[in-house]
Amino acid sequence: MKVTYTFRRLDNNRENGVTMVLVAAAMVAIIGMAAMSIDLVTLYLAREEAQRTADTAALAAARIISVSGITGTASPTKDTTDWSSICSAAGGWATQAAVAVAAQNTIGGQSVPVVSVTYSDGSTTSNDCTTLSDVFAVNPMVTVQITPSVTIPSFFSRIWGSTGNQISASATAEAFNPSQSDTHVVGASGSVTPVQPHCVKPWIVPNLDPGNCPPVGACRRFVSNTDGSIRNPGIAPGGAFRSSAVIGETFNLFADCLHTGAPCGIVDSPLKANVAGGTYEDKGPPSLATFPNLEYLPAADPVTSVGYLSSCTGTSKYQQAVAGCDQTTAYQCGVQVSAGGTNTIDLNENPGGAAGDTATGLACSLTHSATVPLSGQDIIIGSNGNPYPFVAIAQDVTSKAMGVPVGTPLTSSNSIVSLPIYDSSSPLLFSNNTAPVTIVGFLQVFVNSVDQNDGSVNVTVLNVAGCGTAATNAPVSGSSPVPVRLITPPPPPSQ
Repeated sequence: MKVTYTFRRLDNNRENGVTMVLVAAAMVAIIGMAAMSIDLVTLYLAREEAQRTADTAALAAARIISVSGITGTASPTKDTTDWSSICSAAGGWATQAAVAVAAQNTIGGQSVPVVSVTYSDGSTTSNDCTTLSDVFAVNPMVTVQITPSVTIPSFFSRIWGSTGNQISASATAEAFNPSQSDTHVVGASGSVTPVQPHCVKPWIVPNLDPGNCPPVGACRRFVSNTDGSIRNPGIAPGGAFRSSAVIGETFNLFADCLHTGAPCGIVDSPLKANVAGGTYEDKGPPSLATFPNLEYLPAADPVTSVGYLSSCTGTSKYQQAVAGCDQTTAYQCGVQVSAGGTNTIDLNENPGGAAGDTATGLACSLTHSATVPLSGQDIIIGSNGNPYPFVAIAQDVTSKAMGVPVGTPLTSSNSIVSLPIYDSSSPLLFSNNTAPVTIVGFLQVFVNSVDQNDGSVNVTVLNVAGCGTAATNAPVSGSSPVPVRLITPPPPPSQ
């Protein structure tokens, strides 16, 4: 018995060392996995920061292209000077915006000085958009490539010999104008892709361009009634009247209603541009007006309006839609009455006059007061002493609301609004004071002022987007008639 006991003690002593080795090996594995996990999470977060930086920079560049009105020109090669000011290799506003936005971010605590900005028409890529085809004018795409200045350091993984990792990311955004999307094959070949902008003001305007009216005869159209192509593309120098270009035109919007009483006492059907004398109650024949003007009629009341200022609006849903944002009314191209009864004129509203719902609702939106003339609203100017590119400048109201200094350039402003364009080639057919209309496009304008005597609205055209009656694809939605979105870039062409 004594001998057996001695042998057992010797066996147990040998096993004590094995346990310590196993524990030590397990600790090394656990610490190694923890180290890799921490460094992998660090790299993952840095990769997410890089991607967010690329996304925001690409969207900023596309937003500059969208609000600039440059998609309303003929093409980059025909309007080289204008396009160069927006997306040239060095001094273009879109390029500068992408670089500036990227510089405001960090990746893993490191600055982002290496930013590559390129533009594409779907088949060719360049850092200067003036070298691209006409397709770019319809569907401009911008790609931002982000590379941090140094590697993202590793911490625990250094025990495996890893000292750092390079992080990069890229994003592509587009500013889509549906005009001529059939001929430039954006989407299915030969079909028009419509847009469906949000927060459209309920001022339905005819398809007549008041800045392009000959001395004798009818004004030209904003867009084609069928395929939505822009009829008068180009930049109007200094908003010149009758310049044969639509972007930058300045004119007055008048309600086609007698300013007294309700419902609206319609004057002209179909609506007109450059009515003699340029007043909302003028019944004279069309003629060349002293200053270009365009009639409009109120759209049907929205179901719900949001974002309006209750302190300076009444109970009228139309006025609330003017003052704020009507997100429920979806104006659709190519159909007369869309789902929910939109795309309809409603004469039970009389919006005209200095005390009308258009003037007071607009004043509420732009100045937080329902009185006209406007005071303290944003303004629009040219850049660097030139009439173009257009730049919205913050004034007192925006400065107080957003905390930015007066004079700050803006990419968004309450003064930038969108309007539906209807096919005005035939008289309106009313029943119970309402009439269906066929929407063929949208105007995006900047509101300059509201007249304190007649309530007319002075606007400058920023964008024109036409989709006509041939729109067949699913609509592209956004806050603008030229919506901006992140996309997956097309593959490079086969060699």
